[in-house]
Amino acid sequence: MTPEFAEEVLDDLELLRARDPRDLLLAVAGAGAQVRETARLTAEAGLERVTGGGRPRGMVIVARREGAVAASVLRALLGPSSPVTVDVVPGPTLPVWTGPSDIAVVVTRTGAGAYAVAPAYEAARRGVSLVGIGAEEAPLHAACSAARAPYVALPASRARHTTLWSLLTPLLLLVRELGLLPADVADPEAIAAALDEIAMECGPAQDSFVNPAKTLALELLDALPVIAAEGPMADAAATRIVDQLATLAGLPASAFRLPDQRVAACAVLGGPLAPRDADDFFRDRADDPGRRLRLLTIRDTDAPGPGAGEREPRSAPAAMDEVLRTAATHTVPVSGLAEHGEPGRFARLPRLARQLAVADFTAVYLALAVDNERARRP
Repeated sequence: MTPEFAEEVLDDLELLRARDPRDLLLAVAGAGAQVRETARLTAEAGLERVTGGGRPRGMVIVARREGAVAASVLRALLGPSSPVTVDVVPGPTLPVWTGPSDIAVVVTRTGAGAYAVAPAYEAARRGVSLVGIGAEEAPLHAACSAARAPYVALPASRARHTTLWSLLTPLLLLVRELGLLPADVADPEAIAAALDEIAMECGPAQDSFVNPAKTLALELLDALPVIAAEGPMADAAATRIVDQLATLAGLPASAFRLPDQRVAACAVLGGPLAPRDADDFFRDRADDPGRRLRLLTIRDTDAPGPGAGEREPRSAPAAMDEVLRTAATHTVPVSGLAEHGEPGRFARLPRLARQLAVADFTAVYLALAVDNERARRP
């Protein structure tokens, strides 16, 4: 598919609607409302039953896919100086060290399956404080009720691949009640407002030339994305983006966390997949064979720097600068995720919300451009 034809598809509201049988665009656009509703459901769940005993020794988050991304965001936000250790496991068993002084949080969209239910019963048996997040009236709900543990019951309307904020919001409110994050850092309303703003900017009614998500989708249409993530928070976002691009659009992407994987990222950008005629900046790239590398940067300007006295790794911003120089040297085009407008006016978590929202819209637009969604129907 040519970018010109794809742009016509993305700007045709009727065609987009016909190609989106699961209403993914509507689900992604409702992320802000999802945060607000989940915050209300979390308040009704009664987290004080596990937070009233004070700060735990550790927290074990049982999660996969979107839940694991939510847990990774939480770990990055707490940082290495957190007084409570946070471990993320896929289930169905809890770590052997988990005991009564710890909290186990089972995070899942469906609330079903052995990986979700078995850890809940195991936590109750060991006397571990338990919190469940999942669909209403799911088996996990019953397990938490039996243990008299709080359960955040998500509405059945939550669509697959679009429930990240339904899973992350209760985690943020939990650590906030435990005193691990200030209220203004994990403010659901600030996050929801940032998501609402992106929904307005990236909605299907906005034409491609003013729509950041449609623009990025067109840039990735014939590209092989190389994602450079500046620090642990951006790395969690990169994991989400790689999964969304692959699952929704069938597009493979590679992600590199900076500064740790600076050398690998530069090697890829300057490797055999880089343009061979790199010295001809003004060439017609449409003549390049196959997919072409495109660097996608995810910046976290509030990422902590390296420890004192460390020679490696370098700071994340310095590593990103080197990656950008390598891309320029080899004429690899660059896209910055959610760098439009004034991202600096947002706090760290709302800024991440903007990035993830643009990425989600982009993955859906790519899927609709190549008609992947209708192809999934039996």
